[in-house]
Amino acid sequence: MDIILALKALIMGLVEGFTEFLPISSTGHLILTEHLLGFQGMEEKINVFEIVIQAGAIFAVCWEYRARIAKVTTGLTSDRRQQRFALNIAIAFMPLAILGLTLGNLLKEYLFKPVPVALALIVGGVIILIVERHVAANPVSVRIHSVDDMTPLDALKMGIAQAFALIPGTSRSGSTIIGGMMFGFSRQAATEFSFLLGIPTLLIASAYSLLKARDLLALSDLPMFTIGTVSAFISAFFCVRWLLRYVATHTFTIFAWYRIAFGLLVLITGYTGVIVWKD
Repeated sequence: MDIILALKALIMGLVEGFTEFLPISSTGHLILTEHLLGFQGMEEKINVFEIVIQAGAIFAVCWEYRARIAKVTTGLTSDRRQQRFALNIAIAFMPLAILGLTLGNLLKEYLFKPVPVALALIVGGVIILIVERHVAANPVSVRIHSVDDMTPLDALKMGIAQAFALIPGTSRSGSTIIGGMMFGFSRQAATEFSFLLGIPTLLIASAYSLLKARDLLALSDLPMFTIGTVSAFISAFFCVRWLLRYVATHTFTIFAWYRIAFGLLVLITGYTGVIVWKD
């Protein structure tokens, strides 16, 4: 692997790690970064690469929540609370899994492009601003302060919210966190459940993509995938720790304005020809 490809893999991994758990859409940022870096002739392999490096980001969450994961694993046969939590994770995972299998190819054909991503970033930013204003006006509406307080119906609602992330530019973490706040979750509980729900979601997606694309991959791809995955792990590790501290005392308004500004920038640069975004 040449140094330029290694540098591109490093950049993609950093983008994945820093954006996966922020409500700004990692998929959208990866699509835009891919266009800017110019992976001509490697589209199919890069699609797999982008999904696989998500595993690096999710390993950072596994490390951060290793105690909780161990408690759930050891309590599956005897602890009702851990059994209920595992059931809620399974329920929340199903909407995205079902819709992803049925609509995934169609969405990739029409929406995995810069302009749809930019529009989704803007719309998502506006939704965050609306939800934050509603939460500020109704501070007593929170009814779920811990992920252990969730019911299966709450889990289903969160799963439906996560399914909107199939639209690139929406943000998986953003849709679940903001959806959770709309459903009566505290900001901390919604963020924690979003992180934990991401573990099976992203690991299964990565494994499924590898299985489907195994004929496209070769041993020579290992360095590129390794660099991307490791850089995603490191950047996600710091990002997760920062975000957990941030949500304790801040709103997501800053991310909403970032989404809107970034989406408008993509549209303006494309319209003026400053950057030629590929269709």
